[in-house]
Amino acid sequence: MNSFKEMEQFGDRTAVYADRAYSYSEMLELSDTICSNVGERTLVFCLCSNNKESLFGYVGFIRGGVVPVLLDASLHIDRLRRLINLYKPAYIWASSDHQDLSQSMESSFVYGDYTLFECPTQVQHDLHENLALLLTTSGSTGSPKFVRLSYENIFTNADSIAQYLNIDADDKPITTLPMNYSYGLSIINSHLICGATIVMTESSILKKEFWDLCKEQQVTTFGGVPFVYEMLDRLKFETLHLPSLKKLTQAGGKLSESLARKFAALCHQKGIQFYTMYGQTEATARISYLPYEDNMRKAGSIGIAIPGGELVLQDDNGNRITEPLMTGELIYKGPNVSLGYAESLFDLSKNDENNGVLHTGDMAYVDEEGYFFITGRIKRMIKMYGNRISLDDVEAFLHEHGHDCICAGNDDQMVIYTLKEDYVQIKKIIKEKLKLKSFKVMRIKEIPRNHFGKILYSDLPKHG
Repeated sequence: MNSFKEMEQFGDRTAVYADRAYSYSEMLELSDTICSNVGERTLVFCLCSNNKESLFGYVGFIRGGVVPVLLDASLHIDRLRRLINLYKPAYIWASSDHQDLSQSMESSFVYGDYTLFECPTQVQHDLHENLALLLTTSGSTGSPKFVRLSYENIFTNADSIAQYLNIDADDKPITTLPMNYSYGLSIINSHLICGATIVMTESSILKKEFWDLCKEQQVTTFGGVPFVYEMLDRLKFETLHLPSLKKLTQAGGKLSESLARKFAALCHQKGIQFYTMYGQTEATARISYLPYEDNMRKAGSIGIAIPGGELVLQDDNGNRITEPLMTGELIYKGPNVSLGYAESLFDLSKNDENNGVLHTGDMAYVDEEGYFFITGRIKRMIKMYGNRISLDDVEAFLHEHGHDCICAGNDDQMVIYTLKEDYVQIKKIIKEKLKLKSFKVMRIKEIPRNHFGKILYSDLPKHG
């Protein structure tokens, strides 16, 4: 199931606007040319930005059966080298200006501002026949753990999203999220399979040129993580005049109930459909959505399962909870549940380890009408600016750099506790190498532990 192979039907319709309009026919010709320079089915790293080169490369690789690994173009070179060593990609599709790659690798093909760099140490990858794509779960931390996605995962999820959002060929989304992030990619996939037009931009919503482009191209929809909606609130979204805007979507973390209510009311006044949604990369992207008609009445809810999916709750013993308002672990079942994880090239031949069932790690309850509400997370994960961050991954990364630290926090702020006077070095590493924002470094005298040596995170000093 590879729906990108069916896009020829859209012919002269505009597929992408990025400095100019590119029709589906033109996009597919360029995409297939990029992929043809790779040749055989193999592994390719794509260092993505929201530009036509990244998008065309992705479309070409998926159409041609090449397995892309989508990474942030700003990924620190140390992290990139580590991933290259673990996965041994045959090629890297990246900006021609990437100094480290241009100095160490041969160029095999150039399109626009991007070059297909040929990696010097090539291996024969044993790729599972259903493996289509690898996505990271941890933003810019450069974790070696990737989610293994199949063609069925990608396109059943895109179909479900297109169905509940009523996407058609007249829709025009604008990029507000990185395309290497599962939410941002799901917007691209769900619109391309419907013959819609993607407006590509790297401009922030805080820039005048973003809004000028929205008006010029008559954008109909965009999506955002909670931080985007906080910024829209500060920008006084209610005063913005965008008559073409028809749909707004929100995912990538829980929007505060007050802000959810405010945007629901504003969108109702403006005649805009406002959808809040819930998802995980492990389920390709989307798991549930709150129908726009219910966004005032059920503010704070993640809604109902997407078409073709099912949400259930389990207690600590693995028994299904059937009574409303009882909290348990949220379990999702559907064809978009990933094949599993990979931590090196040796995992790329693995079969489907999840069999369509995902333990989300989130605690939730369901109300009497069947709407689900998240109450907390089981694992030590937080979401910052839409990126899911593993506190354990950050700890391990700092330990690699000689800092004995522990991490805690919530979706608003990560706190790094250190035993030494090394605030400046830690801040520098986090900002430059992980490119994370909204964190605080605190010094403590000792790390609280129980008699088994396990860290007692709940006993750490509170942070404000």
